[in-house]
Amino acid sequence: MRVGVLTGGGDCPGLNAVIRAVVRKGIEAHGWDIVGFRHGWRGPIEGISRPIVLDDVEDILTRGGTILGSSRTNPYKVDGGVEKIRAVLADQGVDALIAIGGEDTLGVAKKLTDDGIGVVGVPKTIDNDLGATDYTFGFDTAVHIATESIDRLRTTAESHHRALVVEVMGRHAGWIALHSGLAGGANVILVPERPFSVDKVVEWVTRRFEREYAPIIVVAEGALPEGGDEVLLTGEKDAFGHVRLGGIGTWLADEIAKRTGKESRAVVLGHTQRGGVPTAYDRVLATRFGLHAVDAVADGDFGVMVALRGTDIVRVKLAEATAELKTVPAERYAEAEVFFG
Repeated sequence: MRVGVLTGGGDCPGLNAVIRAVVRKGIEAHGWDIVGFRHGWRGPIEGISRPIVLDDVEDILTRGGTILGSSRTNPYKVDGGVEKIRAVLADQGVDALIAIGGEDTLGVAKKLTDDGIGVVGVPKTIDNDLGATDYTFGFDTAVHIATESIDRLRTTAESHHRALVVEVMGRHAGWIALHSGLAGGANVILVPERPFSVDKVVEWVTRRFEREYAPIIVVAEGALPEGGDEVLLTGEKDAFGHVRLGGIGTWLADEIAKRTGKESRAVVLGHTQRGGVPTAYDRVLATRFGLHAVDAVADGDFGVMVALRGTDIVRVKLAEATAELKTVPAERYAEAEVFFG
């Protein structure tokens, strides 16, 4: 049997751990040939692939990013994309695909399954916003990176008695902001799920200054001021219809400075949250996902995604996995508000 594997969407710590697990178990337990498709869905569309053998994955467990490369290619936006994938898989003798990605990659996997192509999904996103799994790998690493950055920024904020606004990733879900803000002792946490009042933020910041401390504000890139719009880096959309967000941190820092008369700076963590060595938790979770994805292929159980439920890895239908995003519930946000100001 020949099994293809690809990584789609944004890069993420732990991708290589999944690839390693798929290759190790696929070859050693089943005697399969593993084919790595390059550049996300562009690989099976254009036939860009290479065999992956045990030596290729010997030392990739701790590496960030993905040895296969990634892209935001959408086969359903490419003329004849699905038929091209079907032809490439037939030409290369690939019997099944393991697709590692977030909502967009897995959305494509679901449609391909409906179109008769055998796909098993593995959930990947630093945003932790896939509703069918308790956690996605990459999230823990992103939170650790953001928390360490907040810890470091606090010392310079206190030294200069200035407000620091830390912008983290999170388009529609504020999990990174919530967890890193709580872990880093932020004085304000702003998430996309709850439009914020600038007046209230200024009140919290002022209260912090009055106590002779420097305020730290953590804001997700998709957070919205009440009555305002998303702050965009560009209006250009990718193949899945997403615009590039970014800039809410700078906008808010300017507003704080204008309204308080205090020095305020913004720091955008950006892609530092995606890169580098995955945490031990993400390495283990990614490895378990890879092993169970191989089991699903061996069972011929296509159209599913492996998911974490409690401490168990289970299979859920891709339709369930992509049905809705997991956002921060009001009660979870309320837990954090007691620390504001």
